[in-house]
Amino acid sequence: MPVLGLLFDLDGTLVDTERLQWTAYARVLAEHGVAIDLETYRGRFIAAAGGPEWACTTYGLGFDAATLRARKAVVYRRLIADGVSPMPGAREALARLHPGHRLAVATNTARAEVAVILRHGDLGGLLDAVVAREDYPAPKPAPDAYLAAAAALGLAPAECVVVEDTPRGLQAGRAAGMRVVVVPSDLTRDQDYTGASARLAHLDALTPALLASLPAA
Repeated sequence: MPVLGLLFDLDGTLVDTERLQWTAYARVLAEHGVAIDLETYRGRFIAAAGGPEWACTTYGLGFDAATLRARKAVVYRRLIADGVSPMPGAREALARLHPGHRLAVATNTARAEVAVILRHGDLGGLLDAVVAREDYPAPKPAPDAYLAAAAALGLAPAECVVVEDTPRGLQAGRAAGMRVVVVPSDLTRDQDYTGASARLAHLDALTPALLASLPAA
């Protein structure tokens, strides 16, 4: 079946925000005497689901994960307001693919944050749909985000390819019945991407020809 839609993860795939996420969590946790380095963040917040739950339990913070996420969001929104950089080749990839495909973002990030990030990255005009955390029931690695994005584009799952940088995102795309192309960042290159339809070193390799060569889902 031809690829009609591309469903992109946001953080770490289209925009370089993962270190800002880490900085925001680190600042909040530091207020409670907890130092969380980038390596711990990679393992507990990027590679695995439930990072805030793990932090609250491990460090006995005295409040729940929802509170930690809310406090982190306040800091994170200040950070992204100062500017966000696209990942190398991100805008060029969207511009290259948009003429022949419908494009969407499907992210675990809140809509208000997504709007700021896309504006800074000058990416919004190349997208046909944006699916944020408020738009579906369960976050990745559940398939809900990608199923909602396919529906927003009016496409069947088999007509879509997911573009991701994490195993959690890969799992979500596969659970949605979609092919997944992974483009790991420097923070996720050592993780397990078994089951991906293709693994690319950079977004420059994401071309119509590559999409046409993918095996069926």
